Amino acid sequence: MQQLTIDHLQQQIKAELEAAGATSAMAESTARALALAQAQGHVGHGLSRVAQYVTQLKNGRVNGQAQPTIKHQKGATLVIDADEGLAFPACDLAISQGIKVARAQGVALVGITNSHHCGVMVNHLRAAGDAGMIGLAFSNSPAAMPAPGGRKPLFGTNPIAALFPRKDKLPVCIDLSLSEVARGKVMFAAQNGQSIPAGWAVDQNGQPTTDAQAALAGAMLPIGALTSHKGALLAMVVELLVTTLVGANFGFQADSFFEAEGNRPRLGQLFILIDPGAMAGHAFYYSHLERLLTEMLDDPEVRLPGYRRHAIEADAQANGITLGN
Repeated sequence: MQQLTIDHLQQQIKAELEAAGATSAMAESTARALALAQAQGHVGHGLSRVAQYVTQLKNGRVNGQAQPTIKHQKGATLVIDADEGLAFPACDLAISQGIKVARAQGVALVGITNSHHCGVMVNHLRAAGDAGMIGLAFSNSPAAMPAPGGRKPLFGTNPIAALFPRKDKLPVCIDLSLSEVARGKVMFAAQNGQSIPAGWAVDQNGQPTTDAQAALAGAMLPIGALTSHKGALLAMVVELLVTTLVGANFGFQADSFFEAEGNRPRLGQLFILIDPGAMAGHAFYYSHLERLLTEMLDDPEVRLPGYRRHAIEADAQANGITLGN
């Protein structure tokens, strides 16, 4: 077993990405996000992604020299062009610009086009939370789930996230994919020769499977797929928001992240930043939020969303990250 500090792990990842052709800025932003995900226990978005990114940088599926830029701005809306690079520098730019716009306008709607896999969505919102902003985030991904009543993969697992800042306390963080589980968990199981629980996925013939490799070749099941089409319809909402508004590819137009060869995915992300002071006011926002959280915590079985993530990260900051041999 190996014990590393978060900073040491970040520097190792950065060096690997730079060696594969990423700019220093792209490698730095990406390494910071992957190390943080690993520190939070999100292994499907941590070290397990490094080999994937390295391969796609080397074979041209990712533009290692990409420079994200503001493509268009009108009022409180912006579009960032990720330039077919890794998503993280573009997400950093989107949030930093979005904070400025939300401070001036009360709200910001920032889209990203020509993008790639963006990792743990809610982590992109941390800077917004530090600035006192509520943040919402959406992304599409390569096709992995069928439309309602269908069998072939059409929508991505299409994660959504929300962050609600608290006064002098850690924020409430909500992050979920619209598949029964994030596809990264299936990827991690496949890499480690593990099976997956029933109900997560179907094989390429549409049959339920517990084989992680067969699941990657088949389709993920949307949230609630066994009882309704709600998860698939929510995935459709996200798919339309992050593509039609910003000029990004649909998930079915993007080749899988899990294949070495393929096209540049040119996917989309969308961030909404809201200044609570522009509406009911900061004082009401903070007091009313705490009223709900107090009611929630009155039940001893309730855990605030994101607080397990905070605790795991704090332990990693203090004691380092343990990696297997």
